[in-house]
Amino acid sequence: MTIQVSPSPIANSDAMSLTSAVLDRDEYLTDLLNHVTAQKAEGWLQELRQHAVKWVRHSTIPTTREEEWRFTDLSALRKVQFQPATQFIPSEISSLTLPEAANSRLVFVNGVYAPDLSAITDLPLGVIVSNLTALPQAEQESISQYLAQAEGAQEVFTALNTAGLTEVAVVLVRKNVVIETPIHLLFIAVGGEKPTISQPRCLVVAESGSQVTFIEEYTNHKDAEGKVYLTNAVTEIWLAENAQVSHTRVEREGAEAFHIGKTAIAQARDSRYTCNAITFGGKLSRHNLEVLQTGEQTETILNGLTIIYGNQLADTHSAIALNYPYGKSEQLHKCIVGDRAHAVFNGKVFVPKPAQLTNAAQLNRNLLLSSKARVDTKPQLEITADNVKCAHGATVSQLEDDEIFYLQSRGIDENAARNLLINAFAAEIINQIPVASLRDILLNTVNSLKTSND
Repeated sequence: MTIQVSPSPIANSDAMSLTSAVLDRDEYLTDLLNHVTAQKAEGWLQELRQHAVKWVRHSTIPTTREEEWRFTDLSALRKVQFQPATQFIPSEISSLTLPEAANSRLVFVNGVYAPDLSAITDLPLGVIVSNLTALPQAEQESISQYLAQAEGAQEVFTALNTAGLTEVAVVLVRKNVVIETPIHLLFIAVGGEKPTISQPRCLVVAESGSQVTFIEEYTNHKDAEGKVYLTNAVTEIWLAENAQVSHTRVEREGAEAFHIGKTAIAQARDSRYTCNAITFGGKLSRHNLEVLQTGEQTETILNGLTIIYGNQLADTHSAIALNYPYGKSEQLHKCIVGDRAHAVFNGKVFVPKPAQLTNAAQLNRNLLLSSKARVDTKPQLEITADNVKCAHGATVSQLEDDEIFYLQSRGIDENAARNLLINAFAAEIINQIPVASLRDILLNTVNSLKTSND
């Protein structure tokens, strides 16, 4: 049984019906498509891209009239005319690198691979970390069974990314190989004089019995401060039987940036996937996190933290499809929302009849720091199996006066007391990250953020 966790962009559509559907339904989307497909590819990659182009030409940019986008208005995005990002190589990025991944790092700038900033010398046999075009032809073709093959590939922004596909960060861990060193996939936005679009792509394949830890990070160079740009990112992760993947995703784009991301995970029997997703940046950000169970006894752990201020909007949509027996999933997503910011969480867990003896738990906790802050939360369980243990819930709260008063009575001023409580709320998620230097960076970022109780 398969559940498509990302809706098709065209109601009741399939590959055959595309031939009769209306072309170029959305002028703005067609313009974006023309920009991202300017660079050509060859062979199987070009064929893959052409198929995605067809989907995009029959699709439209989502609106708030669609249930999946009800709280995330993309009208501000549509007002911006984006151009392809130009190639720019920063002279120095030491402040963005991690010491644990000093020799296991791939760097992309404006979506383009930067070999001079990358370092991939500290890798054991059986581990491949490379840009797609740097792989031997035979290796590239073996990747084709995974690239753009995940469920939800026809979703409009995912298809747009595939339509312009040239650069791909590839992590391939062979059978029974365990890599202790974390792999850092660093995507740096520089922007340009005019608004730009870049489309990062990641593909992670963990073969049977393998183990890997990787960090996927989206950030901006100091030269991008105040610039408008769009990052449209897609990551596909494939876990074979008994594989283990620890994934940390950090999004801290510039203040005027738009960020739309998709993470699609396929888990085979006895595999374990852990995701720590951290969202700080962007004027508007959206992360679609979609997990598909393809065998029995999988374990899925999703930890999320969103911290936004000002007029930011951050939307997390997750979907876990547990199609087989003995699956286990745990999800904790936290939001800290200040000023006039708006957080959105929608989490779905599907447990159909074949998924007996499933154990699924989902919790969304929200902390509002301002009377004008807003959160829309909708945890969902769709269960037809009758022998399962499933629970979900959501809480929305503010900092408690008695907690602040207690800390003040111990000699801590009000602002420091507020910050201490906020840090404790965030630390529950950040402390799950397995890379110490990244934990410290994120905790320092939380400490530096202003708070408001207006």
